[in-house]
Amino acid sequence: MQRNITLSQRLREVFFDGKWIANTNYREQINDVPLHQANYKIHDLNSIALLTFHINYYLEGLLQVFNGRPFVISDRYSFDMPVITTEEEWNELKSKFLTNAETFCNKVAELDEAILYEVFVHEKYGNYLRNIEAVIEHSYYHLGQVVLIKKMMMSTSN
Repeated sequence: MQRNITLSQRLREVFFDGKWIANTNYREQINDVPLHQANYKIHDLNSIALLTFHINYYLEGLLQVFNGRPFVISDRYSFDMPVITTEEEWNELKSKFLTNAETFCNKVAELDEAILYEVFVHEKYGNYLRNIEAVIEHSYYHLGQVVLIKKMMMSTSN
C-alpha cells in the first residue's frame, strides 16, 4: 500500500472511526458534548472546545499549504479561540473541525508519494511526511486529554 494512503487511513482513525490506538476518536468524543461541557474548565486544563479549536487551527494551516497558499499559522495563536457562547457556535466549530479533518485526510490520500519527502515550506519544518505524522501524534495527544476531561467531568457530577 502506498504511504500516503496509509497516512490518510491513520488520520481517519484518530478523527472519525478508529478504535485501535485509543479505543475512540474525535467524532465519537465531541459529537455528544453540549456547550456547557465543551467550555467546562477543570483546574488549569484546556476545555474540550479549546482543544477542538487548537487541532482545527493546525488542520486549517496545513490545508492552506496543501492548496498552494502561504503557510501563515503560528503556535502562539493556536489557542486564541473566540469565546463560544451558543450551542450553534459550538456545533459550527465541531462541524468545521470534522470537515477540515475530512478534507485533510483526502488531501493526504491524493498526495503523490514523492511529495512526502519534499521540504514542507521551509527546511526547519522538515518534509511533508514529518508534518503529517506530527498531525497524527498531536491529535492523539489532545484526544487523550479530551477523554480524560470528559471522565473528570463525569466524576465531578456524581
